[in-house]
Amino acid sequence: MIQKPPTGSTESAHREMSTTLPFGNTADFDDAARGFLGAWEPGVVRAADGRVVWESDSYAFLTGEAPATVNPSLWRQSTLVAKQGLFEVVEGIYQVRGLDLSNMTIVEGDTGSIVIDPLISTETAAAALALYREHRGDRPVVAVIYTHSHVDHFGGVFGVATQDDVDAGKVQVIAPEGFTQHAVEENVYAGTAMARRAGYMYGAALARGPQGQVGAGLGQTTSTGEIGLIVPTHDITTTGQTLTVDGVEIEFQMAPGTEAPAEMHFYFPRYRALCMAENATHTLHNLLTLRGALVRDPHVWSQYLTEAIETFGARTDVAFASHHWPTWGRERVVSFLSTQRDLYAYLHDQTLRLLNQGFTGVEIAEMIELPPALTDSWSTHGYYGSVSHNVKAIYQRYMGWFDGNPARLWPYPPAELATRYVGALGGIDRVVELAQAAFDSGDYRWAATLLDHAVFTESDHGPARELYADTLEQLGYGAENGTWRNFFLSGATELREGNFGTPAATAAPAIVAQLTPAQLFDSLAISVNGPRAWDLDLSLDVTFTDIDTNHRLTLHNGVLVHRERPADNTADMTLTLTTSRMLGLLGGDTTSPGADVAGDGKVLQSLLDVLERGNPSFNIMTP
Repeated sequence: MIQKPPTGSTESAHREMSTTLPFGNTADFDDAARGFLGAWEPGVVRAADGRVVWESDSYAFLTGEAPATVNPSLWRQSTLVAKQGLFEVVEGIYQVRGLDLSNMTIVEGDTGSIVIDPLISTETAAAALALYREHRGDRPVVAVIYTHSHVDHFGGVFGVATQDDVDAGKVQVIAPEGFTQHAVEENVYAGTAMARRAGYMYGAALARGPQGQVGAGLGQTTSTGEIGLIVPTHDITTTGQTLTVDGVEIEFQMAPGTEAPAEMHFYFPRYRALCMAENATHTLHNLLTLRGALVRDPHVWSQYLTEAIETFGARTDVAFASHHWPTWGRERVVSFLSTQRDLYAYLHDQTLRLLNQGFTGVEIAEMIELPPALTDSWSTHGYYGSVSHNVKAIYQRYMGWFDGNPARLWPYPPAELATRYVGALGGIDRVVELAQAAFDSGDYRWAATLLDHAVFTESDHGPARELYADTLEQLGYGAENGTWRNFFLSGATELREGNFGTPAATAAPAIVAQLTPAQLFDSLAISVNGPRAWDLDLSLDVTFTDIDTNHRLTLHNGVLVHRERPADNTADMTLTLTTSRMLGLLGGDTTSPGADVAGDGKVLQSLLDVLERGNPSFNIMTP
């Protein structure tokens, strides 16, 4: 792919940023290097078939001054996040950083080790554990703690534990209440769309380098190995709850509805160490992630940070999290947590103040400026979340998508709107001419708006696509936010090279296997093609022999309804099988034994015929 150099406007913006931000403050570099014991060398992790699932060495270019193609603030963050290896947090607590998007932390007990957040993939988690054991000895894993319900904090569990050891009681798996439900639902219900957009968010199809992917702000990128899930054996339900694991006391603080629906912080009195999960990292986090999710609540987020300060601050000598590097010293810990608390509270409160004055989310996002005390802290910068899209998320949380203006109540969809705009502006060639003038003046946001309409009017128009790609490229070069850069550059890539689809999916078999019957049938209901099912009226009993339950499914008016109830021979058909055989059946295996049918055998096929899988290659840049 031919890439273009930065324009003068982009270079000028970078020079200005270099003179206004506190680049002389290098404390983060000291903290990120502290306690280094050794790296995984070479920095490549492979699957059993030889496929590369992680490669930290590809970020070796992240040294020295920022090139003109990367925002200098993002370059600084990426340089910090790219540091890979095993680090001692305090004697007895160790972190592996840079072997996946997230960190894996190992806490030493009396006889074994407690693993916190075993990364995304089996392979990277196994490599992280091997690196730890190389320096600390072959201590058995006695417990795994999931801090919250996102895949980068549990997916690699089979790299550190086995289901057999968990079943035998050799390994505990500890998680916040509601973990399994939320972990499964997020990766299955809207999983296809989220995975497609995650390819943009993490720059999965981009080459790594100064003109391509340099990181994602929270970490470098996501690994692509085997994703697993072991259901927790111990749920944490209450703030103040304590648990002793291998002689190590752990005190928990519940924090649901913050960065994840199920999340918790916890404190180790033995080590005077506080784990903040993903609620206090060295960046402004997402309130609505660009891949898609439910809007998070910055108000309760800030309240839980206040509670953590009041509960643990005076007795904490180090705070660490599931991403980035720790913070040492009681005063520094409290200052860091307070800054993070004030960040989310300020965005929440000021957005509410302005929306109550009648401003819309788009307007507020352009109006809000953080106070100097916050902007002077590197940890508040929007490398992963941003003030712009977080403010819009807060507006959405309270007010919804509609801004109250009736002209915007019933807008045309993008393709219809684009055709009318292009016509009003004098045709597509005139639109490209106007966009070129905007590009030449450095007004890339307006150029992108014009070219979006042009491409949605005539998707194969060569000059429009070329200029649109050039425009997005400059927006990417200028972005301080890692995920914004990846979105802009991924859009440019697809305009130049075509749709790259979904490089990695999170609805892994191990996650799908944990669907409850209710979640399984919810996922079926989401998959029903309504118009094709309008004329169907059927009922089906599904009896699961391994969990001794029966569910009645009815399909009427294109709606699949399910409820647990005893089988009574009134359904059009009864299907008797195990849950695993049901998953196989829905995956397309209609011939293997183990599924007994009674009644009208055509009912099941009629249902299967109206199910529609998600499209992992839907268009984003074109209609």
